Amino acid sequence: MASAPASTSEPNRWAVLGLIAVAQLMVVLDATIVNIALPSAQGDLGFSTENRQWVVTAYALAFGSLLLIGGRLGDLFGRKWTFIGGLIGFSVASFIGGLAPSFGVLVFARVLQGVFGALLAPAALGLLTVTFADSPDRPKAFGIFAAVATAGASVGLLLGGVLTDALSWRWCLYVNLVIAVPAAIVALRLLSAERNPHRPRIDWVGTGLACTGLFALVFGFSEAERNSWSATTTIVSLIAAVLLLAAFVTTQRRVPNPLLPLHIVLHRARGGAYLSIVVAASGMFAVFLFLTYFLQENLGYSPLKTGVAFLPMTAAIFIMAPTIQTKILPRVGVRPIVMTGMTLGFLSMLLFFTQLEPSSTYAANVLPGLILLGIGMPCVFAPSFATATLGVDRSDAGVASAMVNTSQQVGGAVGTAVLSTIFTQASQSYRETHAATASLASDAAVHGYTSAFTFATVLFAVGFLIATFVLPRRLTPQGPPAEPVARAVESPA
Repeated sequence: MASAPASTSEPNRWAVLGLIAVAQLMVVLDATIVNIALPSAQGDLGFSTENRQWVVTAYALAFGSLLLIGGRLGDLFGRKWTFIGGLIGFSVASFIGGLAPSFGVLVFARVLQGVFGALLAPAALGLLTVTFADSPDRPKAFGIFAAVATAGASVGLLLGGVLTDALSWRWCLYVNLVIAVPAAIVALRLLSAERNPHRPRIDWVGTGLACTGLFALVFGFSEAERNSWSATTTIVSLIAAVLLLAAFVTTQRRVPNPLLPLHIVLHRARGGAYLSIVVAASGMFAVFLFLTYFLQENLGYSPLKTGVAFLPMTAAIFIMAPTIQTKILPRVGVRPIVMTGMTLGFLSMLLFFTQLEPSSTYAANVLPGLILLGIGMPCVFAPSFATATLGVDRSDAGVASAMVNTSQQVGGAVGTAVLSTIFTQASQSYRETHAATASLASDAAVHGYTSAFTFATVLFAVGFLIATFVLPRRLTPQGPPAEPVARAVESPA
């Protein structure tokens, strides 16, 4: 297909970025917006507290296990149609969830959301990668994308609180239609379909191994959080995950058209970026999970007030991410910035586990750590997102982008499971070793939170070592020239 002149496609780049950012925000905030609505949904549909976790886990299992094949489908059949298909499917699934008359229908809708999210998320980042591949605006674009991807979770907390308090928990699902349907209409006009004249076959063996392996991994960590690390389902799932993923890596070395070409992850810069994302995502879940509990259960905040409490961190992320990408990264390179981000994450966790007490206040004991984290996380995610897709061939942009989302998902699953286990064991031990008082439950919960934050400091220390010894010393976000961007983004004419 002939390329349109560069000048024709140039004005559309920022419109494409806006479209991608909106879609990414919907995917990211959906991971937390439903959490705020869960108590109301439980009261309305009458499901048990033990089953409540499946509303979250069902989405994570489908999303995490299908990301690699979702990214590869975009590479093979065109990112425009996988992007639009993801938007439409996500909106239909959200509509079903909003109408759900029972717990089973709600969980089914969350599975569908995960399936179409696995199409949408890698297609969005893949479109960003090829659209700005030959542009001097690439750092700014990735900075904006990183800000949306990083701050979307806290935006979800705020939006979930507003919708649940003002309307109904069902609007936490209906709101996706307001986002996805207009975005799909714009995408039809704004994006052009790519054609792959030499479309290779799909690696079905690798696809089966990757999907089942990632499913077993996410399910194993979810079971560890829900039951225990010694539960049979946890042990069997994690062992199966190791065996399946090891078999997947082995097959990828031999097949002619691998699902995940290993040179993508074995590249030093990209591999370091993926590892950095895993560690930072694991640590950040400590903040969203345990600070949400602390604010609501110990400080008595409403869902809406809890969301507002995260706004300073969200504002810091939106300010810092583009600045880091455009002003700092070209001057100092990736490694020093990611090291700085991991250090700030470490200090933030250190503040939380040393400052949080039953008598703590938001302004004195919570806000400083949130601001530090709001400055630090863009230092990790913004350069890591750009580096993770740097220099990737156009035909592999989707699967490289899927690895970014997979790293976030696996990091979140690991962080949630490990930190939840630490919290449960620490709070239970506190109750067993202290006399029964009126404040015992609150004191035990705070002890559990601080124990989890203590381990989160270790995670960020590990991240600092990864940044120091794995990431290359100097790397700018500019990659080798790719095919003209006009093939991905053309004017409707």
